[in-house]
Amino acid sequence: MDAVPNTTPFSLLAERWQPSAAVVKRAAFAALVMSVVIVVTGGAVRLTASGLGCTTWPRCTDESLTPTAEMGFHGVVEFTNRMLTYVLSAAVGWAILAARCHLPQPSAGGTPLWRHGLTKLGWAQFWLVMSNAVLGGITVLTGLNPYTVALHLIAAMGLVWVATLMWERSKEGDGPARPLVAEPVKRLSYVLVGVIGLLVAAGTLVTGAGHHPGTPKDNKMVPRIPLDYDRLAQAHADLAFLSIGLSLAVIFVFAAVKVPPAAKARARELLIGLLLQGVIGFVQYFTDVPELLVGLHMLGATLIWIAALRIPLALRTREAAAAPAGAPAARAPRTAAV
Repeated sequence: MDAVPNTTPFSLLAERWQPSAAVVKRAAFAALVMSVVIVVTGGAVRLTASGLGCTTWPRCTDESLTPTAEMGFHGVVEFTNRMLTYVLSAAVGWAILAARCHLPQPSAGGTPLWRHGLTKLGWAQFWLVMSNAVLGGITVLTGLNPYTVALHLIAAMGLVWVATLMWERSKEGDGPARPLVAEPVKRLSYVLVGVIGLLVAAGTLVTGAGHHPGTPKDNKMVPRIPLDYDRLAQAHADLAFLSIGLSLAVIFVFAAVKVPPAAKARARELLIGLLLQGVIGFVQYFTDVPELLVGLHMLGATLIWIAALRIPLALRTREAAAAPAGAPAARAPRTAAV
């Protein structure tokens, strides 16, 4: 008895639309760009004191889905950030569909193999977006509790992490990862990523105890993290110095051993980014943290996080997944009638 083919909306779409590898890369990159945009615009909500521009969630007010004229500028800013979540969702959806429908090789039964690992990374982004939207709603409903605000940003950085991984994986095959360096070098790159992650997390605590609660400064209802701001800022600076020192060590190690040129270039990019970020951080600290510099600092933190994540990804390679032995040629995809 013949097996019943596994027919799903995705498989039916894949029979009619098979995007090129370049389309998959662009879709994954678009999702990454939007994940950065949502971090920066979320920071803009806070820095413009628009954190409670919409007083509830998921509606903007109890009576209206959109901001009213009485809510003014702050309502527009927060509502715009909420609407950008839909743009982000669309970008992630495009990445999922492109990864699912890109069919690089045939299977043993003649049905093209789709990129399971890449598609899973796209779905991981989708669920991170959904969970972070709920977390954002909790943040509003709890009156901008600083701990939920910090968790909201960390979750957004988690989204950036997965988006970066999907973008890099879209340039590779689906075979097993093969290291290009010795194990100690690979572990050093992981340590660097971990320290950069701690640096970003410490920055969220500095923000939670700092000068920008997300609402007008005369609003005393917004709690702050009950830790000394200057001590937190110093700890954040110490982690920055550690990150710079460690990135220098990575550059020297990469120069001493055989590593791919891409890894060396990414290590240099990270060091440059850390130095620029350090300058911005010191200037904003001694100028009473102006909003524009804080926004640039948030953008820089996101880009540095991406730069650090890309270093270990350059230390291994993935070839195309081997087709099963004796696999027949794939069926030609059906095209819609013109």
